[in-house]
Amino acid sequence: MTNPPVQLQRNMEVSLPQSYCAFDFAALPQHLQDTFLKVPLEVEVWHKDANSRDQLIGQASIQLSRLLMSERSRFQTSVGQQGWRQTYQERIPVLKPQHPTEKVAELSFVATLEDLGFVKTREVILSDSLQNEHLGTTELPSNQAANRPPASTLDPTPVVPTAPVLPRDTLEYRTALELERWKEEQEDLFDDELRKKEVSCMQALAGELKKREKEREALFRKKATEYNTFEEQLRKTLLDLEKREKHLAEAELEAQRLQRELRAEHDLAQKELRAERDLFERELQESRRRLQQECEHRVALERDRVRLMEEERTRLLQQIADGESRYKQLEKEFQQYREQQNIKPEFRLQTEVNILSLEKVELERKLESTTKSKLHYKQQWGRALKELARFKQREQENAMMRLKKQQAELEALKLHSLATEQEQAVQQDRKELEDIRNDLNRLKQQEERLGPSSSRPAPASSRSDPAPSQHATRSADEHLSRLYEERDTLLRTGVYTH
Repeated sequence: MTNPPVQLQRNMEVSLPQSYCAFDFAALPQHLQDTFLKVPLEVEVWHKDANSRDQLIGQASIQLSRLLMSERSRFQTSVGQQGWRQTYQERIPVLKPQHPTEKVAELSFVATLEDLGFVKTREVILSDSLQNEHLGTTELPSNQAANRPPASTLDPTPVVPTAPVLPRDTLEYRTALELERWKEEQEDLFDDELRKKEVSCMQALAGELKKREKEREALFRKKATEYNTFEEQLRKTLLDLEKREKHLAEAELEAQRLQRELRAEHDLAQKELRAERDLFERELQESRRRLQQECEHRVALERDRVRLMEEERTRLLQQIADGESRYKQLEKEFQQYREQQNIKPEFRLQTEVNILSLEKVELERKLESTTKSKLHYKQQWGRALKELARFKQREQENAMMRLKKQQAELEALKLHSLATEQEQAVQQDRKELEDIRNDLNRLKQQEERLGPSSSRPAPASSRSDPAPSQHATRSADEHLSRLYEERDTLLRTGVYTH
């Protein structure tokens, strides 16, 4: 696997880091050729993302059989060994797994096959102990190894053995066996510890994987929601684009139809204009010809008319000359006649009558204009009198309204003063009545105190009771006479009227 991942963009070529891969194998040429023909080398392209699972982008198959058909060249290895080398270079497409016909990228590779020749056989030399062990295991049964004496009972002095010593009874074997057992125990302990560490690491890894899986699932759901939203937006956009394309196609067809109609109308109009222009040119030529003929005819008529007018002018000049001579003759005769008439008195009287008639007409005209002016002034004077009468009437009405208002104010003032005076009089009367009542009460009290001895003077006191009432009547009459005097004074000022 290449590492680290590289970032690719559209229409961009990059080199994959650590993409070198070597295989060492031994095979016969025919077997190698069959394998290369049947089994291609598969190359996969993966998308690596830190927030989601790796995703397979595409696959490519490298046919190694073409390598066998390339040109061979001799080379020498670093140890001086001779060999053959074949090199093949090609660019192959990378196809989508879901759509094998859709190409997503291109892969350029270089394959090299080095033939190092046949494999050489090597001889393996076994030690004496291994040979003896091999012989003992092949010739003796397994149960005879238990009947051997232990190694500690043997005489350490070198003697010629009477029987072969088994390898299992040697000290080296026992030491190796103990070492192997210790190794096995240590391996078991290491395996247990490694297994425990593996379990803890697997648990931590499982927790981390679950956490990452949850995060990836949440991110996946979020991305899926965003993708669905984006897909819905794209679908709406596609629908809008389809509608717009349809409208554009319809508009384009309509524009083409209108263009064809306009072109046809333009061609028809050009034809009509060409026909009208030809007709107009013909009519213009005909009109020019007719106008020229008419002008020539008019010129001829004018020439005839000028000639006739010249003749008429000559004749009229002759008549004028004759008339002038006749006028001079008549003027002479009239002058003679006037001189004869001036001598007669009737002529002078007639002249005076004519002058007087003219003066009469002038005087009549002046009289008529004077009469019209007099009538106009009379109308203006009448309108002025009417306007003055309306003004006087309006002033009288305003004066009457002011007078009525003043009379109303005076009446209100009189009523107010009368009411005030009456109220004062009533209060005075009440006061006098209260005094009288107090006097009566006082007299009654005195009468009660005096008893029967003072009963005689009572008629005198009763006779003196009408005095206060007479005094009140007198004061009211005085107040009324004073009001009458004030009224007369106000009326004499001329400000107030009845």
